[in-house]
Amino acid sequence: MGLIRILIANGNEENLRLVGSILNAKGWKTLIARDGAEALHTIEKELPDLVISNALIPKVDGYEICRRVRKWSQVPIIILGSRDEPAERVKCLNLGADDYIAKPFVTDELIARVRAILRRKEPIVIALPCFTSGDLKIDFVKRRVTIGSAEVRLTPIEYSILQELALNAEKVLTHNYLLSKIWGPEYTQDREYLHVFICHLRTKLEPDPKNPKYIINVPWVGYQLKQY
Repeated sequence: MGLIRILIANGNEENLRLVGSILNAKGWKTLIARDGAEALHTIEKELPDLVISNALIPKVDGYEICRRVRKWSQVPIIILGSRDEPAERVKCLNLGADDYIAKPFVTDELIARVRAILRRKEPIVIALPCFTSGDLKIDFVKRRVTIGSAEVRLTPIEYSILQELALNAEKVLTHNYLLSKIWGPEYTQDREYLHVFICHLRTKLEPDPKNPKYIINVPWVGYQLKQY
């Protein structure tokens, strides 16, 4: 992938130094933004591989950063927040964040989550060149998803989930399997993550998201991608 560049957006100098030192120690290059406005400018100018933003940051908070960036970019975003509550995680995920980490966090947790996100950006060699189901087509080589003639823009996580479902079309993939495969084994209890991103996929892919024809829910078990 070349040199990985990670933007850290935080209004606290001590936190900037702490997170920066953790990431630099792993060989990743860090970019710094001390407020949300600077973060948005840097994202647009530098196109980093990952953004780690504090939820509460001067001028433009982390929530608004997610909203604005998702209008034009699929760059992965991790939000650092002080509330370790499912509702806060779901809020951030719905706004476009890829992950949410509650403070205080341990170094190993941050590194593991950064690595998990960066892995999802790496190309995977797949023997099957494409997948088709009705109007849905996935080009695995180009990582391109279309509905009919219209291209659908997916975040790295959304694409990874859809890819896994497509490679196992008609099979029921359990919640635990998908969580472990996409996020990592430490996420198997975080079913709200999977629920939020499945909702995102249905909104983008389904003619009627409330009555899905592609991504089917198997109650208490998991999800299945239908092939027509």
